[in-house]
Amino acid sequence: MAEHGTFYWNELMAHDIDGAKKFYADTLGWSFDAMPMADGLTYWVAMMGGRPVGGMFDVKAAGMGQSPEGWMPYIAVDDIDARCAKAKAAGASILREPFDVPGVGRIAILQEPGGAVIGWMTAAEPQGG
Repeated sequence: MAEHGTFYWNELMAHDIDGAKKFYADTLGWSFDAMPMADGLTYWVAMMGGRPVGGMFDVKAAGMGQSPEGWMPYIAVDDIDARCAKAKAAGASILREPFDVPGVGRIAILQEPGGAVIGWMTAAEPQGG
């Protein structure tokens, strides 16, 4: 599990997913693995040297076409539900209440009192042993 309070993941919310994949493949050497989502959409996991380094999804296909294109960072937290309660008490707005992504973890999207938007996540426990 990622260490609490550290940046854990970054994902690009793209308007032109094919163009974004081409740009990062051409400039950084990333390859992309498709990860089908429950809603029928595809999340693209950026790979470098056989390991995941980030992700991206098509905001238009997700029905969020008015959202600006940009990178969304996620910070690892030890207990997403408890930390969201603390964030609310400290003046944050929860833009997307905690939700589960099978095999990935539990995620929430917050807007901190200063206005910055950030993702928080509690990663799923590794399977097997």
